[in-house]
Parts: sequence; C-alpha cells; structure tokens
Amino acid sequence: RGDKLGLVGGNGAGKSTLINMLCRFQDPTSGNILIDGTDIKEFSLKDLRESISLVPQKPFLFDVSVEENIAIGKSKYTKDSIEEAAKASNALEFIDELPMKLQARLGEKATRVSGGQLQRLALARAFYRNSPILILDEATSALDSENEEKIQDAMKVLIQGKTTIMIAHRFSSVRLADRILVMDGGKVVADGTHDDIYDSSSIYRKLYDQQISP
Repeated sequence: RGDKLGLVGGNGAGKSTLINMLCRFQDPTSGNILIDGTDIKEFSLKDLRESISLVPQKPFLFDVSVEENIAIGKSKYTKDSIEEAAKASNALEFIDELPMKLQARLGEKATRVSGGQLQRLALARAFYRNSPILILDEATSALDSENEEKIQDAMKVLIQGKTTIMIAHRFSSVRLADRILVMDGGKVVADGTHDDIYDSSSIYRKLYDQQISP
C-alpha cells in the first residue's frame, strides 16, 4: 500500500499483460493477484475497477463535452470538482482558451487538442476519480519537453498517497518510483532502487544507458 512502483522492460517483456491482469481485462492462467491479501477475483469487477485509475498511453476521448470526458463514468459531478481536477493536471490553462471552455466538444479524434493536452485530460480524469490505486502507462512517451515537464509536474501531485504502478517508456518517470521492477520474457528479473539494479541488471543498465546517454 502506498508504494510507487516503476515497471520497465523491452518490447514484449510483459508489462502491458501485467497491467491487463491487474485490471482483470484478462486473468492469469496460474497463480493469483492479491490486494491487501484478498484475491482480486473475489471483488466484483465494478468494485475492483472503481478502485483503480488507469491513465493509458493513448487516451480515448468521447464525443461529449470536456467536463463529461473528465468525469466519465460518474453520473453526478459539480463544475467546481471538474475545474479542480483540470487545474491539478495542468489542463485548465488550455481548456479556458477553448470557445466553450468546459462545455466544448472535442470529438472522438480530438482534432482540437494536441497530444500533450490530451494526456493532461487523461490525468484530469485520474485526479477526479481519486482512486487508491493508480496505473500510469507512461503518459510522456511521445511528447515534447515542454509538455513532458507539465505532465511530470501533474504526476508528482497525482501519485501522492496512492499505490502507483508506472510503466516507464521514458526513464525520467522512474525517478518518481520508490522501487523499480525489470521485466523480461514475462518474468520479473530485477527488483530494487535505480542504484541497486543499475549495477546488478544488465537489461536495466542497457535500457537506461540507451536512453540517457547522449
């Protein structure tokens, strides 16, 4: 509870499969997954998924207003609570520039917002849900440095007090983690702090050096 966990590994290592099992988009073929000692299959899907906020790498917008997109899945909400979530995610600054602000409809393809703005809307959803478990499928992987910095600032606030799992495509996010798991071939092959596994895991060291070295 409360751990900030970084999840790294090459393509096909099993990171997305692990996240899919945590959310019960698919179930493990053996073994089990526990939350506070209880097998997640004992929870209803509704209760399990209400306890998790998932920020995907490629968020989807529905063809409804900005505020309805932020509050998606919640039938009752207030404008103040939506604005608070948008402000915390650094999204309010661009929302206020839209012709109808929170009432603006962006369309499913979100042609009126940039990739960075779309990611901030996804973070606003997570702020609004305020679930105890947070899963971040690296929201900064394809962004410019300015947008990445804004999203990193929002993430630092969002993860406070939550059990957080971060799939890290950019190693800048790993700095937010208390522990790092390295996956390879569907298995966890290293577990520890950056300093610990940089020395002990050749896979982690190679991935890190490829990205960080000039």
